[in-house]
Amino acid sequence: MTGGVDSAPGAPFDVLAMGRVGVDVYPLQAGSLEDVTTFQKFVGGSATNVSIAARRLGLRAAIITRVGEDPFGRYVRRTIRELGVDDRFVRAVPGLPTPVTFCELFPPDDFPIYFYRFPKAPDLVIEPDELDAAAITGARLFWCTVTGLSAEPSRSAHAAALTMRARRGPTVLDLDYRPSFWESPAAARAAIAEVIGRVTVVVGNREECAVATGEDDPTRAAEALLATGAELVVVKGGPAGVTAFRAGERVAVPPISVEVVNGIGAGDAFGGALCLGLLEGWELERTLGFANAAGAIVASRLECSTAMPTPDEVAALLAETSLG
Repeated sequence: MTGGVDSAPGAPFDVLAMGRVGVDVYPLQAGSLEDVTTFQKFVGGSATNVSIAARRLGLRAAIITRVGEDPFGRYVRRTIRELGVDDRFVRAVPGLPTPVTFCELFPPDDFPIYFYRFPKAPDLVIEPDELDAAAITGARLFWCTVTGLSAEPSRSAHAAALTMRARRGPTVLDLDYRPSFWESPAAARAAIAEVIGRVTVVVGNREECAVATGEDDPTRAAEALLATGAELVVVKGGPAGVTAFRAGERVAVPPISVEVVNGIGAGDAFGGALCLGLLEGWELERTLGFANAAGAIVASRLECSTAMPTPDEVAALLAETSLG
């Protein structure tokens, strides 16, 4: 679903995300950046992509983030509005540039990312007293990421948001661990430990779950996360599919094979689709299969945000897969 924001000022959001945003400058050729000659820009950032993915699937979505007071910041706000995401909680921060991210394309499984978030990313200066408590508590689903815990005052703002939320409805922590944002995995683990008891759903790939728990085995990592109070843990395995864990239940769904163009953003499409399944009350296997298909579609496209699929596109891929 695209187009203008679904304006209903008093209504709660289906999905309210909080976290990273920036401009993705992606090459139009495969290979090393030193040899690439043409690029295209897109809105990027994990939490923002999830909000866009959720909106494309028909959910009313908003993002809490910050941009620079610059042309890229204006581009971000304009584009997310055009994609239907409410930007009322997006503000410009004087003196800090909107982040830019480059990647390299080595399909099918190597997509190095280069983050330019200097001297500090605006999305890391969200202050606790800037938060809209009513929006956070009223949203049907709240989504945040570990990136937001990597620096102050964002870390305190995320902790405050989760305290306000008080586990009302699905409250998701996307582990989204980026090594360049942290001094060490141990530092990330300590920050995660401070907030993990305030969320109901944890999502991450195998490496991110290991960072969060210190457990290399995904089953033991999931058990450790469930022990913190999480009601659902989703472990993404890429080409190995996805496995979800909750009390007394383990559901594994195989991957969907596509020709990969750019694997970056597939996890965010998965996240938006996961939001839909959770809010619709679908069975876990259906939710994971739908989310897998959404992620596969984005992996077959260059960009992230504008590549997020519609429900019809996901349904078509699932039908094609079942026929195959």
